[in-house]
Order: sequence, then C-alpha cells, then structure tokens
Amino acid sequence: MARTVKPPDSDGHQQQLALLSILLYTIHHFFGGLSFLSAPVSDPRHPKRITYPLSCLLFAGMLIFLYRLQSRRQVKFLLQQGPSAQSLLTLFQVPACPHGDTLDHVFSHLDPDQLQNVVTTTVATLIRQKVLTAYRLQDRYYVIGIDGTGTLSFNQRHCDHCLTRTANGTTTYYHNVLEAKLLTCSGLVLSLMTEFIENQGENTAKQDCELNAFYRLAYRIKKRFPRLPILLTLDGLFANGPVFSLCQENEWKFMIVLKDGGLPFVNQEFDGLCQLEEHKHLSCLGNGTRQDFRWVDDIAYKDSSHGEHRLSVIECLETKPSPRTATERTTRFKWVTNCKVRTGNVYELANNGGRIRWKLENEGFNTQKNGGYGLEHAYTHDPTSAKVFYLLLQLAHIMQQLIQKGSLLKQISPGRFGSAKNLAFRLLEAWRNASLSTAAINAIFHSRLQIRFSTDTS
Repeated sequence: MARTVKPPDSDGHQQQLALLSILLYTIHHFFGGLSFLSAPVSDPRHPKRITYPLSCLLFAGMLIFLYRLQSRRQVKFLLQQGPSAQSLLTLFQVPACPHGDTLDHVFSHLDPDQLQNVVTTTVATLIRQKVLTAYRLQDRYYVIGIDGTGTLSFNQRHCDHCLTRTANGTTTYYHNVLEAKLLTCSGLVLSLMTEFIENQGENTAKQDCELNAFYRLAYRIKKRFPRLPILLTLDGLFANGPVFSLCQENEWKFMIVLKDGGLPFVNQEFDGLCQLEEHKHLSCLGNGTRQDFRWVDDIAYKDSSHGEHRLSVIECLETKPSPRTATERTTRFKWVTNCKVRTGNVYELANNGGRIRWKLENEGFNTQKNGGYGLEHAYTHDPTSAKVFYLLLQLAHIMQQLIQKGSLLKQISPGRFGSAKNLAFRLLEAWRNASLSTAAINAIFHSRLQIRFSTDTS
C-alpha cells in the first residue's frame, strides 16, 4: 500500500511568519528599527575588519535570552543554520549568524555604561510615547521598585570586583546587582536602570553593599529623569532617615515596608494613634478576599543627621480562604510613606504602590532566574562581557513583555501560547523554520500601526 504523504502545515507556517512579523513590528513600532540597539554604543573594532555590524551582534545576543537558549554555545546549534541564518542575512547583510564566542569577544571590549543607556532609553521611549501613562499611580506617579539580587557565584575568585563571604571555612565569590524596575498593575516589569554591586579592588577595606549601591542608583535616576514623577516602592532595608531625605530632595514619593523591629518610635506612634483615630479605617471585599486598612498621618520622625520628616503609616490585614483547609488565613502588611493617606487613596497606595513591589520579585527576578532566561548562568568569565550579557537579558525581557501583552499577538492566537516560556519556544521555532523575504521586512519597517496593551490587572 502506498504511504500517504501529509501536506505541509500551511497554517503552522503562516503562524510562524506572523510571529516573526510581530517581533519585528514591535521593535520597529516602539523603537524605529534594530539600529536602536547600537546607536549609543561605540564599536571598538577596526572598520576594515568588521564582518558583523554591532547591531547584529547585540541583536543576536538579545535572541539568546528572548528565545531562552540558556547558554552561549546554543547559538551554534540553534541559530546558525537554515532560515535562522537567512533571517540575519536579510536583516543585516551578513554571511551567517555570529558564533557565541564572537559575541563574547566583542562584548568584552564594549562599554557597559553605553549599553545601559540603550536599556534606559528603551523604557524612556515608552514613557515619552505615553505607552505607560494609563498605569500611573493616582494618575501621576510612575512606580519604580528597587531591589537587589544575586547573579553569579563561584568557588574561586572570578575577578578583582568579586564580593566575598566566608562560612565554615569556605569562601564564596559572588556578584550582585541592584535593579530599578518600572512596575505596572497589569504585570509589566521593565528594567529602568541597573547598579552593579562590586568591590573597587581585590583588597578593598570595606565591601560594596546594597544600601551604598542605592544611593549611586538614585543619583543616576534623578540625573536621567529629573522631572519624572516617581514613587519608589522599597523593602524594609531602606526605611531610614538618609533615604527619606534623599526622596525629599528629589521630590519623590515612597512606599517602604515597615517591619515590627524597624523605626521603633514610628511603630509606637502608629499603635497609639490608631486607638484615637478609629475613623481612619476602611474595609474592602472582593473575590472572596477582605482587606482591612488602618492608617495614621503626620507622624514626626527625627533623624539626628537628616532633620525631621512627616510620615504616614498604612497597615493592611488581608484575609482570604486557605486553599487547603476550610479556615481563613490573615496576612499583615505595613508601610511607611510620605504620601498623604485618605479614604479615597489608601486602597490604591497599598495595592498598587506597596504590594506591587512583589512583581519585581516574581515577574522580575524569579522569571529571569527560573523562567528560562538563565540569570544566574555564567554566559562568560569576562567581567565586562558579563555585564553586557546581563543588560541584553534585561532588553530581551522588555521585548518579550511588549510582545506578550501587546494586541498583535492576541490577533493571531488569543490565549493559545499559555506561559511566557511557551511563547519563547514558539518564537524560537518560528525563527528556525521560517524566514521573511526582503520585501516583507521592508514592508514591516515602513508600516504604521497601533499596538495596544491590556489593562487586565489579574
């Protein structure tokens, strides 16, 4: 019996072409094309010895993270053959996809500060285009979460800038970063600026730390965005007089976690005044969850070095049914803020200003560590190249969110991709198995269209 030959999956191929188009449409729509990657970055190579334009190398580096390849060597096996090579040939007029070692070599000679400018300008462009206007807190403030996380860890010294810790006679050499990410209630977590926490030399007297990095990062944010209305959402480490003063000088609002053992006088004042101001109370019920808010305004906090501050404190008791038992579970949250708290804004301040900080941990660091980006993987042992790869990871994460939450993806396949990791896999398969013609790419880069974002906060 003759074997039946199944015809090609034309629908699947068309969807792959559509995914490639959406990737390029998104980059073109928001940032004017692929040249934005290398525009502020100086190329250290001799012009006559250049095979791959710098924009091509940076784009290939970004694809490592956008497609969740999880290692540099995967470029050789997944991006250097078939339609993958043809796509780069069409986009950049290069003979093939650059090898991962080529990326590492060139990245080791770049200036990470210039690539940081690319990342920051990416988010600044979204702000300027009013893409994020609808997600401002109280229709005014852009919420920026700042927190630190570990990136690399070694048993031996990696470079002169390694941080060290010794336990049970064993020394660990590691690298941390402090991230400022712009957060929205719809789930966008966009890297605004990065401060690398690192020692100035091998024999430094005192190690760098998260708090010192915060002051450097805050200075850079204010310099880059001098008039941007900002509300910082921070953990309890930053509940201190110097941070309050810095925010006052920069005209920033803040929501900072207030721990039971932190700021004893402020906690005592809150407990005492709550008994006298019982009218400052609000209960909200929705989706089976009850939130009870209490707050106190105008608490005087005096710091011997930084003067007096007038602070407010918000407490939220959240009660919801336990998923495993028939009982209810209550969780307490508490923040100190320089915002004036009222019945009409306490819910928004607590949920979209205070608790939204967890998106930085979950949709931010956790996704980048455990969602296929490989944040803790050593893509290189060169310290400069490592910073470039880290910043390209942040760019890829931004691009993935713009694609996933944009209206173009929903038009071709609403709800069919499931998780963000599944979308990354489908994008990789589209890149490896389909290629757009020169005419199609030119049509994309000369088109005008709208991309809208969901306002769903779930």
